[in-house]
Amino acid sequence: MFYLIEVEDFIRVEPKLFGLPTKEAVETQLKETYTNHFDKDLGMVVAVAEVLNIEEGIIIPGDGAAYYKSVFKLVVWKPEMQELTYGIITEITNFGAFIDLGAIQGMIHISQTMDDYVSFSKTNSLIGKSGKKSLKKGDECIARIVAVSYKLGEPKIGLTMRQPGLGKIEWVEEEKRKQKRAVKDIEKASEPKKKGKKK
Repeated sequence: MFYLIEVEDFIRVEPKLFGLPTKEAVETQLKETYTNHFDKDLGMVVAVAEVLNIEEGIIIPGDGAAYYKSVFKLVVWKPEMQELTYGIITEITNFGAFIDLGAIQGMIHISQTMDDYVSFSKTNSLIGKSGKKSLKKGDECIARIVAVSYKLGEPKIGLTMRQPGLGKIEWVEEEKRKQKRAVKDIEKASEPKKKGKKK
């Protein structure tokens, strides 16, 4: 889930940025320091949204940089259990698929890609045995987060697509069309039959 958070921190502005106006130097340093930074409590920093306040800078003996106490806003993404997420398949392997979620990459185990017996094909795709559905690199999908692990720093995201309304976008749209047809068939079958007029 995406959040807009306000942070107060001392920003170490490197000497290479001293020729810039203070606000521009702090903004540049913030972007270098925080963009794609991950913190278990905050999440993955996607962007520096805005700098709200910058106090007078200080210099610490033995360090050529300047430090500015600053207040700024960050756009962060933090994975939440059971969250629905959109992504694009970046890699297919014999054990599943990797999906780009925008801020981070997630993994869908082969058993969670579709409600079918799935096998890895020679064409680098995952194929369902009975439904003949296929999943390949570049496919757009909707998945649900079912596991988040922070053991090695950045979170490892486990996903599933084995629930109604999830999967490759084409599968979801086809399922919606089938449901609409089924509703129309039921409505048509339940309409009272018109009787012909007697002469």
